[in-house]
Amino acid sequence: MNRRDAGVPWLGEIPAHWEVTRLKFVARVQTGIALGKDYGGQATSEFPYLRVANVQDGFIDLSEVKTIIVPEREAVSAMLRAGDVLMNEGGDADKLGRGAIWDGSISPCLHQNHVFVLRPMEVSPQWLSTWTGADFAKAYFETRAKQATNLASISSTNLLELPIAVPPSEEQRAIVSRLAHDTARLDALVSAKQRVLDLLAEKRKAIIATAVTRGLDPKVKLRDSGVPWLGEVPAHWRVAGFTKYLRSLVDYRGRTPEKTTSGMFLVTARNVRNGTIDYAASQEFVDPADAEEIMRRGIPHLGDLLFTTEAPLGQVALVDREDVALAQRIIKLDYAESVLLNAYALWWIQSDAFQFQLSTFATGSTALGIKGERLHMLRNLIPPVPEQYAIIEHIARETAKLDAVRAATERTIALLKERRSALIAAAVTGQLDVGAVT
Repeated sequence: MNRRDAGVPWLGEIPAHWEVTRLKFVARVQTGIALGKDYGGQATSEFPYLRVANVQDGFIDLSEVKTIIVPEREAVSAMLRAGDVLMNEGGDADKLGRGAIWDGSISPCLHQNHVFVLRPMEVSPQWLSTWTGADFAKAYFETRAKQATNLASISSTNLLELPIAVPPSEEQRAIVSRLAHDTARLDALVSAKQRVLDLLAEKRKAIIATAVTRGLDPKVKLRDSGVPWLGEVPAHWRVAGFTKYLRSLVDYRGRTPEKTTSGMFLVTARNVRNGTIDYAASQEFVDPADAEEIMRRGIPHLGDLLFTTEAPLGQVALVDREDVALAQRIIKLDYAESVLLNAYALWWIQSDAFQFQLSTFATGSTALGIKGERLHMLRNLIPPVPEQYAIIEHIARETAKLDAVRAATERTIALLKERRSALIAAAVTGQLDVGAVT
């Protein structure tokens, strides 16, 4: 097949008989309805509508469809049609440009202003959705998006300038059909690997739960803990208040430091996950001079225990470097090591037993959180210190085995997703063999 330069640097070569144009010449954009608009007493009706959360990568999630009350004339301008390609106009990196084809399964149905509708005119919905979902299209959206903190949004004007390669209709159908077949195989493999990750996560939780509520001796004598959600515990273990054996508790809430592009690393609640500080999860910085003021309540020391009070709630990690500042929604704890080791408390707090009681004292409609004055209501289950050391070693050893399998599985998933992205890129640039599907 003869190929030619597409005239778009990031697109490379395409079949010589394909056309290269702009999105605005093959599709129209329909914008949605903003929430909270005052219609001044006009007659209104209630309609289901789709939000950014409904528009996933390749499918529409209808598990939770909200409704909106608007006048009939407003509804007409945001009404969905079967065959529309829905695309998120903004959000974080995972949401911007994410989209899928609307099948008309709810009628009538509207869409929010943060969801664009691309209504194809000269191409099939399947081709349009595949093109706008390709990695190079998403990269185009990101480079032209308006940035605000960790969020980005693209205007309809910039969206419509997206270059698009258009093959003849029969080729569009053949390529999309072949691509659907091949990506379905990859998606099935990813799903199978994801189930492995789920099983590993359940196994990890079980190892922690057994160790911190029963210990390592299967024949240990048990007694009623006196706590309904905890049940029986080893007879020689103690149940104590969460704050009872603390040497220090520092709450950083209420302090909102000014962020900078460089300086001292600011550990936020987003960085604290699964027992460690993930420095890649969120990268924010503060001026070292401001950090000194922020940390006047208590500077972090190696081995201190960090506990998140909201968004997310109940995540923990041990401080592993002291040249950091701590953000609000993080509490720094340090237990008396003669009674309770911080490293043991780390595992106890991650257990289902502790997380259950934490949820019972949490408040909040959108994001669960716990107030400082409620911390004393929580309970710690404390074995003797020598047992704590043994349990710490046991959990670390057993979870390390699971973590190794998890890491290998995640690498496989990443490779499968890379293969899927490469397959889509090859398809929409005319490099995919569209012979018989086997």
